[in-house]
Amino acid sequence: MRPFTFFERFSNAFHDYPSLSRILVVSTISGGGLIVYSEANASYSNNGVETETRKKKVVLLGTGWAGASFLKTLNNSSYEVQVISPRNYFAFTPLLPSVTCGTVEARSVVEPIRNIGRKNVEMSFLEAECVKIDPRSKKVYCRSKQGVNSNGKREFDVDYDYLVIATGAQSNTFNIPGVEENCHFLKEVEDAQRIRSTVIDSFEKVSLPGLNEEERKRMLHFVVVGGGPTGVEFASELHDFVNEDLVKLYPKAKNLVQITLLEAADHILTMFDKRITEFAEEKFTRDGIDVKLGSMVVKVNDKEISAKTKGGEVSTIPYGMIVWSTGIGTRPVIKDFMKQIGQGNRRALATDEWLRVEGCDNIYALGDCATINQRKVMEDIAAIFKKADKENSGTLTMKEFQEVMGDICDRYPQVQLYLKSKGMHGITDLLKEAQAENGSNKSVELDIEELKSALCQVDSQVKLLPATGQVAAQQGTYLAKCFDRMEVCEKNPEGPIRIRGEGRHRFRPFRYRHLGQFAPLGGEQTAAQLPGDWVSIGHSSQWLWYSVYASKQVSWRTRVLVVSDWMRRFIFGRDSSRI
Repeated sequence: MRPFTFFERFSNAFHDYPSLSRILVVSTISGGGLIVYSEANASYSNNGVETETRKKKVVLLGTGWAGASFLKTLNNSSYEVQVISPRNYFAFTPLLPSVTCGTVEARSVVEPIRNIGRKNVEMSFLEAECVKIDPRSKKVYCRSKQGVNSNGKREFDVDYDYLVIATGAQSNTFNIPGVEENCHFLKEVEDAQRIRSTVIDSFEKVSLPGLNEEERKRMLHFVVVGGGPTGVEFASELHDFVNEDLVKLYPKAKNLVQITLLEAADHILTMFDKRITEFAEEKFTRDGIDVKLGSMVVKVNDKEISAKTKGGEVSTIPYGMIVWSTGIGTRPVIKDFMKQIGQGNRRALATDEWLRVEGCDNIYALGDCATINQRKVMEDIAAIFKKADKENSGTLTMKEFQEVMGDICDRYPQVQLYLKSKGMHGITDLLKEAQAENGSNKSVELDIEELKSALCQVDSQVKLLPATGQVAAQQGTYLAKCFDRMEVCEKNPEGPIRIRGEGRHRFRPFRYRHLGQFAPLGGEQTAAQLPGDWVSIGHSSQWLWYSVYASKQVSWRTRVLVVSDWMRRFIFGRDSSRI
């Protein structure tokens, strides 16, 4: 009876404690016995009934800088991430101009999206294009890039709990006739590959007999529209490719090649320091790159491009290839979504400082497809005063104001920017200056009018963030960290006080930290503008560019491939094969 009693107790133990059924005993012959305890993922209620904990589904649209950064940082296993994008890889876009000329190979700058992300986060990928977002039913409608499915359909829908929109933007043609049909763009890896093939084709065509001199010159005239970083870097890469590699293989074409850069503004690289702009224009002139400033393209056909100067004169330029790099525009799916939520008159999705789409609690937007709608201090000045005036006396003491000063600086970043521009150490200095200008002798208290007078110029520092990979990557990292701490911050908010409500915001607002920018100018020379107004131009900056771009690769695989491509180019030159 004793063995029976033992087994009876053992059976009762399993009945009373169902989690014991998850114990797995694995015996191995060699090395004795091995006992492995496997704990169930399911949770149990008090009455012993098993209940599955459903993971919240996050749908991520896009695999660019914002999307890849979000995936790489997210580290919370309570989410199920569904990635939807027409491309199944992340591309290091700053090196696309190098891909166009064979300095770097296309596969060296891409990383499969399935390789990105934490192993403890459940992630799946669908190669499809999102064609519609329905915020009411919490669905996204997609069109497969792989043809029809087993049911004979190409379109399908996906439910979500949270939606992260990181679709990026498309090239902006400004509705100029002929641009879409006749110009190359430089937004994707496929664009860079097509440009590379077109350049090689142009040199091969002029080598054929039967062409006159004028036609040969036209076919070897490469026009770049847009004097921003992408256009300037491509023009310099193409110049180096032609003069260092192609003229050796096509010696008869040496005196026929011409590169023209068209820019509508008065200078190229207008977002850089003036010293960099001047150096770039002078270097391009020395290199023989024809920079036409103040030239606005009005029409493009299959052989000629028409540009109008600020004086109203229209000139026609024959060309062999045009690369269009003039800015970004909104994708159709984003335009449709903006109309649904009442943002149809905007150029990009408006979000709050926490990257949440305005009017949508569970939808976030990052990168080039969105812009942060920073609240103005003067819009909330009355609420700020009321929040600080805890005694409802109608005046603020310096002590009362200092108690909310940190929250105000967190909520309104333009305050700190304004103080920095004025060389002030804190808001107290700003208030004292305003009182002095108004002829007030009070130094202890101030009323709402004095507060308005002190902060009236602060909103002049509100600026839109640039549409760069650096901004998108920081936004993706920020939002992933917010998702990681979502449950904790619901209970213990860590953000600034709510000016127009009670309590605190869950998180601190997003803050962009500018880490500098580069402009490769060819000939192993690069212009670098780093924080603190530090400017460097020349060969030393080129080596800094190499080290920074190598370190910013998303994996060791791409890092090794890119560095090896640079070494190969140094030793053997660029490959001119058309593959």
